[in-house]
Amino acid sequence: MTIRTVLQKRRVRWLVGFVFWTLLGLSFASQFYISSAKAGLEVSWRQAVGYALGDWYVFAALSVPVGYLARRFRFEAGTWGWSLAVHVLGGMTFSLAYMVIRSWIGQWQSGADFSEAFRPLLVKTWHFNLLVYCVILAVSQAFDNYRKYRERELHAAALEKRLVQAKLQALQMQLNPHFLFNTLHSISSLMHQDVEAADRMIMRLGDMLRAALEGSDTQEVTLRDELRFLQRYLEIEQIRFGDRLTVKLDIAPDTFEAQVPNLILQPLVENAIRHGIEPHARPGRIELHARRQAEGLALDVCDNGGGLKDHALGKEGVGLSNTRARLRELYGPAHRFELGNAPGGGVLVRLIIPFRLETNNHENSNLDRG
Repeated sequence: MTIRTVLQKRRVRWLVGFVFWTLLGLSFASQFYISSAKAGLEVSWRQAVGYALGDWYVFAALSVPVGYLARRFRFEAGTWGWSLAVHVLGGMTFSLAYMVIRSWIGQWQSGADFSEAFRPLLVKTWHFNLLVYCVILAVSQAFDNYRKYRERELHAAALEKRLVQAKLQALQMQLNPHFLFNTLHSISSLMHQDVEAADRMIMRLGDMLRAALEGSDTQEVTLRDELRFLQRYLEIEQIRFGDRLTVKLDIAPDTFEAQVPNLILQPLVENAIRHGIEPHARPGRIELHARRQAEGLALDVCDNGGGLKDHALGKEGVGLSNTRARLRELYGPAHRFELGNAPGGGVLVRLIIPFRLETNNHENSNLDRG
């Protein structure tokens, strides 16, 4: 927070305080003017306003040290006795200070002697002044309690946000080595079959790692950017599988700018290739669908593999368990993550997250859509 901002806030507080005390004085001036008129006393509106504002502006000035005492000596466990003694003395000083200052103002307004102005104030206002002190004290402590409550609330929210960010970064750091290990294993296998293809795969892997490192601190990206990263991964896998792997992307045009978790699709597609395509000799097919559904973004990844067996329904590897954890941290109950057998065979993973658009628009995508 800059000094200028602090000064602006301080000026606003002083202005609000001035307006409050002025309105309070004018309300008492109206009461004094009306009651005097009903009693047959000749009191002008100007005299009523001058007398009432003289009263309440003095209270306003004295409220500043009262506010300091309210913050310095709070009624809390272990300090009640000392705080009570301080505020009893403070209330008496406040009442006496009001009468002295008001007597000086009365001298200036009416030309009366100080003692003539002081004596009626001592009789009429001593207890009322103590009441005003108590009200100012209570209001000051109430505002201070609210300020501290808001500070604790903001501090707790900041701590929670930092904790969530730390968890998400840890999950993302866990995902990168997992993917790297699997890709290097694929390169190692290919080295014995096609050295040139393995060399191309290493180049694609370098591009992927560069993109992953550049976005390592970003938790959400546009679906467009996520698909670009996914295509780099698919280029690696298509070098490995050749004609055995076919990929179809069915992306609704109005979803390209939607925000999705960074690196959310790659582990889903990797899981489909590893368990749905790799174990079988027949050609495999991966389909990725993205569409808007009510207020959410629905992402489907399905394969034409053998599907999930009964004994495998409750088992998940690093990629899927990591994905579940990231979604839970990012969206809480506002998301759905479903894993099951597709109606036509194979496995279907469905992810539904809140639909949010990025503020900056990009150029039209050159991605293949099927």
